[in-house]
Amino acid sequence: MKRVTLYTDGACSGNPGPGGWGAVLLYGEHRREISGAENETTNNRMEITAVIEGLKLLKYPCEVDVFSDSAYTVNAFSEGWVYAWEKSGWKKADKKPVLNDELWRELLSLTRTHKVIFHKVKGHADNELNNRCDELARKAIEELREKLINSDPD
Repeated sequence: MKRVTLYTDGACSGNPGPGGWGAVLLYGEHRREISGAENETTNNRMEITAVIEGLKLLKYPCEVDVFSDSAYTVNAFSEGWVYAWEKSGWKKADKKPVLNDELWRELLSLTRTHKVIFHKVKGHADNELNNRCDELARKAIEELREKLINSDPD
């Protein structure tokens, strides 16, 4: 299996509000940056989406080190929450529905295609690639805003 490194970040302007995600995928000498945005979303949705979109770029099963500043995303796997949610029919311990279950289902499926190891990094610190992902996410929000303003018929 090829080993890939994936850095991800999500951002939201208001929570909920316009949100963006960014990812940097590294393999050998290759580097690919991707990003996207949604008009009405949450920070957690963008954090999960960044990982999903990065993993979806892989054409065949790989070993992937995912670096994220989202404790929610990292802990869902490292603490086993996602497996408990799946086993309980996507209900939390308090029997309430898991938020963003459609994203968790997609991410869980991707982690079964690839061998994924999640790593927590400190956000907005000295990690160059995490900071780059944050820049990509924020730029995606700004581009979405500009697009919405320019498409406003008024």
